[in-house]
Amino acid sequence: MAAPHAPSAADPDRGAAASPSSRDPHQSGRLSLLALGVGSFGIGTGEFVIMGLLPDAATNLGISIPQAGHLISAYALGVVVGAPLLAVLGARWPRRNLLIALMAVFAAGNIASALAPSYLSMLVARLLTGFPHGTYFGVAALVAASLVPRERRAQAVGLVMLGLTTATLVGVPIAASVGTWLGWRSAFVIVGALGALTALLVWRWAPFVPADRRASPLRELSALKRKQVWLTLGIGAIGFGGMFSVFSYIKPTMLELAHMPAAGIPVVLALFGIGMVAGNLAGARLADKALMPTVGGVLVWTALVLGAFTFTAPHAWLAAFNVLLVGTAVALGPALQIRLMDVAGDAQTLAAALNHSAFNLANALGAWLGGLTIAAGYGWESIGWVGLLLALGGLVIYAWSMLGMDRRRVPATA
Repeated sequence: MAAPHAPSAADPDRGAAASPSSRDPHQSGRLSLLALGVGSFGIGTGEFVIMGLLPDAATNLGISIPQAGHLISAYALGVVVGAPLLAVLGARWPRRNLLIALMAVFAAGNIASALAPSYLSMLVARLLTGFPHGTYFGVAALVAASLVPRERRAQAVGLVMLGLTTATLVGVPIAASVGTWLGWRSAFVIVGALGALTALLVWRWAPFVPADRRASPLRELSALKRKQVWLTLGIGAIGFGGMFSVFSYIKPTMLELAHMPAAGIPVVLALFGIGMVAGNLAGARLADKALMPTVGGVLVWTALVLGAFTFTAPHAWLAAFNVLLVGTAVALGPALQIRLMDVAGDAQTLAAALNHSAFNLANALGAWLGGLTIAAGYGWESIGWVGLLLALGGLVIYAWSMLGMDRRRVPATA
């Protein structure tokens, strides 16, 4: 399903809201990418801010910190379930309208989280708030790719995902600080406001393209019949899990093994965020030059830096620098998003949304396996070995995908 690089100014369905930017396609494209990036910034902030406010939430809700941790799991479950569900249900919607609706649900979910009176209601609010996450990123990636020439698709997707990586560096610390000063619920009010702002910006700046009349839930589900779609999702779910096996336990590892002072932990987290931003930008640029070699190269790089963490973990500042390098593994994101566009045929929305379900599965898998090795007594440094093995697992699936690729040129579908 080909999408135009710039919507026609004469399109009567476009609406008056888009007419000013349609006079300048370049400005229109930049503003559209900015609007989409604000949404990813809001989602990234909303996903991770709870991690820094768990003790406050636990105290206020009258539960233990481990129970409060289930709020994180509820959101991740919402992402995994909501991404395919909403992608299929929204198959016949114009993409701009779908993005606005998704951000409205996201904003409402965060306001509900701020007002939730009990632990159970908070769990339900976090679950529902996660529903739009994957579909938003998938549809936003499709819209971003349609705004630029084919050879710059990954960079456009990378700019949208830049909001997510920047959130770990800027949005989460700011929202967490406000939550500490004004109460943990205020952080969700901020995130809800970001969601509402995104809906407004997307309405104002994103191009309106009428829905494909041939689109249907069944056509979207046809993506699940494609072997290359499943292999690409497998690369993300397995190969990307190594990053989370290390990051999920970075604080106790730095404190217990590297004997870093507690005051140094924010620096380590900031280094991880810097690595994510750099990896996202570099990975997107490389993917536009050579897509599948970039996927393979990033997996090899990820295996090396995760394996190195096993040896650097006992040394505070070596480990801190290694954490920055681990963050660059996010370079895999834009490349896999473009790969799914190329192999999904007509089922673009579902395949693009499933990419983020795969990443959340990677998050859960990496954290779970890392926790198993620590609990088994292999030490904090064992999370590096877990990351290495997961990256190698991703390489195996990558090799399988390359061997099974159709030798014919895959048609452009984004």
